[in-house]
Amino acid sequence: MASAFDVESFLAEFGELAAAKGFTRRHLCETPAGPLLAWERLESGPPDYVSAGIHGDELAGPLAALELLRSGVMDTGSWLLCPALNPTGLAAGTRENDGGFDLNRDYLSLRTCEIRGHSGWLKSVPCPRLFTSLHEDWETFGFYFYEINLGPDLPERAASILEAVTPWFPVEPELVIDGHDIRSSGWIYHVPEADSPSDWPEAIFLAKLGCPVSFTFETPSANCIHDRIAAHVAAVKAALASVEEGMSNSEFPNVE
Repeated sequence: MASAFDVESFLAEFGELAAAKGFTRRHLCETPAGPLLAWERLESGPPDYVSAGIHGDELAGPLAALELLRSGVMDTGSWLLCPALNPTGLAAGTRENDGGFDLNRDYLSLRTCEIRGHSGWLKSVPCPRLFTSLHEDWETFGFYFYEINLGPDLPERAASILEAVTPWFPVEPELVIDGHDIRSSGWIYHVPEADSPSDWPEAIFLAKLGCPVSFTFETPSANCIHDRIAAHVAAVKAALASVEEGMSNSEFPNVE
């Protein structure tokens, strides 16, 4: 169990900053620990989407989302933000919500109010061109990520992300990570299908909606929280840079 998280204070700080940067707040559902909120700013072109906090014992993700918002990287363009997807889990320091459900396995069955509200919102907004999901792993010592890709195969993009986090973490050295064979060190190239057909995670749901590329970033939970936050921020910025470069070279499909 991770340390408890002050959901109310976090949402207040995040919301104040998001409002100042032109984001609109969306109320997705109510939970015993407070509301599940999303923020959107829809300008020209498909949005980039960052989510965090779907597992309540992974605290670096929400804090990294806040730092990304502070950093100015989200000051322009279209964006979708969900920094605290599991309010009750974050408040209790547990992976699951207060009903014992792993929310990141509920995007097909829709048993929970959180994921019913969240998936409904995602269906109502333009499909993202890039999805980055901020997670942590208690069983690893290095950084790694999952990629789901419906477009061009770009190994150099994966390499740029891993290079970006090296000031804080080495690449996870294991050949099998979380039960998945790696394509190369720290990089799991995942097919756009769930490991268990009935237990869709958010990344699979986004792929089914047509999101061209998604990255699920995993920092090692046992390490310093400040390093974990910084690594997530660097990974997201590297992914954004690669997509911007790809769009300028017409390598990514248009999303409407």
